Amino acid sequence: MSAYAVPLDELDVSLISIHQNNEHWDYFKRLREEAPVHYLRDSEFGPFWSITRYDDIKFVDQNHDLFSSETGIAIDDQDEDFELPMFIAMDPPTHDQQRKVVSPVVAPMNLKELESTIRSRICRILDQLPDNETIDWVDRVSIELTTQMLATLFDFPFEERRKLTRWSDVATAQPGGGIVETEEERRAELFECVDYFVNLWNERVNAPPSSDLISMLAHGESTRNMDRMEYLGNLLLLIVGGNDTTRNSISGGVLALNQFPDEFAKLRANPKLIPNMVSEIIRWQTPLTHMRRIATQDVELRGQTIKKGDKVVMWYVSGNRDEDAWENPNELVIDRKGVRQHLSFGFGIHRCMGNRLAEMQLRIVWEEILARFKRVEVMGEPVRTHSNFVKGYTELPVQVERY
Repeated sequence: MSAYAVPLDELDVSLISIHQNNEHWDYFKRLREEAPVHYLRDSEFGPFWSITRYDDIKFVDQNHDLFSSETGIAIDDQDEDFELPMFIAMDPPTHDQQRKVVSPVVAPMNLKELESTIRSRICRILDQLPDNETIDWVDRVSIELTTQMLATLFDFPFEERRKLTRWSDVATAQPGGGIVETEEERRAELFECVDYFVNLWNERVNAPPSSDLISMLAHGESTRNMDRMEYLGNLLLLIVGGNDTTRNSISGGVLALNQFPDEFAKLRANPKLIPNMVSEIIRWQTPLTHMRRIATQDVELRGQTIKKGDKVVMWYVSGNRDEDAWENPNELVIDRKGVRQHLSFGFGIHRCMGNRLAEMQLRIVWEEILARFKRVEVMGEPVRTHSNFVKGYTELPVQVERY
């Protein structure tokens, strides 16, 4: 159905189908034009406000005192009998204390040490791709690279690394969408995840502190006494955060450069544009569509009164295509000015902790793609994720041709 055929007060941008079918763009365009602060009384996820303009999203994101994260970050509420505390879904001071425990893993010094590891892995992955044969880029490249990286950050058994991919998918899955069929099945798999990681915790807590994430959590003053559910919550935050953004931006970049071949030509002519292009790909892709907050008091925004306790959804996917913030926002422009100000990593205290790591992985991916392939061609329509939270791909058929 056309976004303009629905009465404005019934326009529901949380419908999973419009995201999976890539039909959400007009829905958000209409909201930006007609109701940038929009209240929907009735949806599968209850009543909520949609914030769709760049400046308003930034305002909500930066004012954590007015808009709390305490009850979760996605549009669907956590079930009371299956609450997963995690530091992204906390307010200061607990948020700051727990984030500080794990942030050294992405400190500049550690990233410098990781760079050669990432490059050698990317080279190995790309060198194994067959010439002129259709492969699934998502599985062969995007998932493989990000899962190897996660295994390194957690010091997770390398040969079992695809468990991390599975748990990431299960954590963000809507039941019935092809990953898990029921909520019970989802919970059972997440309990398997925490059981596995409890064994790793027990190993690390009895060993001297190390630079991997499990050891940091086990020895950190504000995290070493976490209960099982809080441990699981923080694990899933780190797994999803380290996986989805990078994985879907690697796939999204290939798709975007196929849709905008002149930009690929521009890149070949000037590979120095790669760092800026990486930010533009992350803007264009927007790997997580939204983040959710709860108003801590009545707040006036664009003439609308958001009441204390109301659910407020910041649609990053809309703000990154806001015509008032970006010229030709639906196009990929690899030398776009000021693109590092995109919304995909968030703003304020919850700004993505691993943003530099994600950018570094994407930069190296494109440096190595340019070094060996004259053609990276999308051979059919991508299969998109069944989600209104993760904006990504489960399959992308691609052929490569070497020099």
